[in-house]
Amino acid sequence: MPELPEVEVTRRAIAPLLIGRKLEKVTTASASYFFLTPPATLRRRLEGRTVERLERHGKYLLASLDDGSRLLLHLGMTGQLLSSTAGRPDAHTHLVISFADRGPSLLFRDVRKFGKVRWLPPGKSDPRLDKLGLDALAVTAEHLFDASRRRRAAVKTLLLDQKVLAGVGNIYADEALFLAALKPTRRARTLTRAECARLAAAIVSVLEAGIIAGGSSIDDFVRPDGSDGGYQEQHQVYGRGGEPCPRCGGTIRRVVIGQRSSAYCPACQR
Repeated sequence: MPELPEVEVTRRAIAPLLIGRKLEKVTTASASYFFLTPPATLRRRLEGRTVERLERHGKYLLASLDDGSRLLLHLGMTGQLLSSTAGRPDAHTHLVISFADRGPSLLFRDVRKFGKVRWLPPGKSDPRLDKLGLDALAVTAEHLFDASRRRRAAVKTLLLDQKVLAGVGNIYADEALFLAALKPTRRARTLTRAECARLAAAIVSVLEAGIIAGGSSIDDFVRPDGSDGGYQEQHQVYGRGGEPCPRCGGTIRRVVIGQRSSAYCPACQR
């Protein structure tokens, strides 16, 4: 599933495709669980509107329109937001937005349909947004320390809780914990203030590095121009169970925490 860096890379790339442009035609596939707003309603509400800004919170994108309404976009597991310059619509393209200036269109492609699109009336929100915690790029030591105090769960589980920290997923949790030299299976409540400070800095560091590298292209993620990201080449522990630790040379261990695969170095991470 695309995490914060992949969604931010997408936001920065599609912002020029959306902001200031008038939506002339919205083409949709037939109704499915991809559409939180029925396709016919979506077409009626979007056509003729102009996008004023494009924002991100966690893994969600929100396009603000000139009538005060908003368009919520979530990539799900396999969603891809693409410029029409990257390819033509296919059987997995569920939404195409064409513009009055006849420039490149925006395509939302999703093989598994776990992505989501919803039109939000002026002044209205979505329960998914309302449940989100602090955006992970804004994390602080105090936020992590306060959130961890009564948590018996593993620190890795804490990082994946979107109500605590919005945007971190499996990849960047593993990488941040390695950078902070913290064992993912440790109970969150045992973290000290100093360790929370180290972890907060590590989270921001790996997220920013992921954004700069264009995100991690492991399975389905591609950038809006159709190219792969490059951060997978920088992964220190994620997906590297059984390989040597890049820091100490020990063997990276793979474990399952909360039904999620995790990788860490037993020698480096305590």
